[in-house]
Amino acid sequence: MTEQPKNFGFGEDETMLKDSAAKFFADNCSADKIHSQVAEDPNIHRSIECIWDKGLWQQITELGWTAACVPEEAGGLGMPLVAAVAIAEEAGKAAFPSPLISTMIASFVLKECHSDAATKALGDVASGVPMTLAVTNKLGSWEPSDTDVAAAGTTLNGTAYFVQDAQKCDRFVVSATTPKGVALFLVDANAAGVSITPDGIIDLTRDQAHVEFKNVEAIELAAPGTGEASLASALPAIQTIITADMVGAGEWLLQTTVDYSTTRVQFDRPLGFFQAVKHPLVNVMLEIDRCKSLAYNAACALDVAESQSDKDEAAKFAHMAKANGGRNGRILIKPRGTISRRYWLHLGMLCTPVLQTTDAQPNAIR
Repeated sequence: MTEQPKNFGFGEDETMLKDSAAKFFADNCSADKIHSQVAEDPNIHRSIECIWDKGLWQQITELGWTAACVPEEAGGLGMPLVAAVAIAEEAGKAAFPSPLISTMIASFVLKECHSDAATKALGDVASGVPMTLAVTNKLGSWEPSDTDVAAAGTTLNGTAYFVQDAQKCDRFVVSATTPKGVALFLVDANAAGVSITPDGIIDLTRDQAHVEFKNVEAIELAAPGTGEASLASALPAIQTIITADMVGAGEWLLQTTVDYSTTRVQFDRPLGFFQAVKHPLVNVMLEIDRCKSLAYNAACALDVAESQSDKDEAAKFAHMAKANGGRNGRILIKPRGTISRRYWLHLGMLCTPVLQTTDAQPNAIR
């Protein structure tokens, strides 16, 4: 396998990008602000809402985050995957309500389509047009051939399920079956025949929906028979990005739990004094660090992969990262106490994205 550079290829540009993301979220996305934005109403019977700040989305577009990993020939900055992973980690720490992660994921699928239409769509991503994938069936399968959408030419019929950030995005990257195999299409969210039905999910910072297509005209991104390969090629990058998102959430959960354990007093001592508290927290720290290392290792391996064997090995690293992140998603909940307690301490904002990502995104084994 091609030798990896030091620090996972994390250079000066990537460091500046990560630092600027951390500062942006610190200035604009405090836990109190996000909580008041998405979780002010504790009524469990409230209507399903999609709440996000479009002004902040415009700001991160101007900062170049959506263009970071878009190729230069498509109007982007052409940065490596580790740059996207760095942004995703910081976004995860802030539980940032936006279509950022979904748009990043869609951009890596577009990069694997190798068509003029996909290149144009990548340019739109770079300019700040939010996009998301609509590729899973009603059972949540990520196998491309399992899609419930069928195409006759460029006309789509069927339904895509578990579509992340569907109400925030302007375009859908849709997989559909054809007589010649799976193809990928680009659909405008406001096109005639598109129906978006929100799902009720536990994550207050995101939205999910199933999207129905009735005689919808679409733009072909990947020709029939090539869509499956495009999705398969993009899958390792997708898994790496969503793992970084979970790592960021995990880091916030750990830090706030440690802070709480040093201020909450029981039996005249801080909770952190007791081994039954501090030892599990150390174990969680080790799990998060391992997951973070796996994510950056996978990103670096994908960035430097040249031969097919290199790509296969890098894909294994990505599977390992996502599998570890999914397992950690449930381990991280244990130190946090009851659900009601989590709600009022802002913990639900970070716990539920981890669980949502664990359950709704592609697993290590395809």
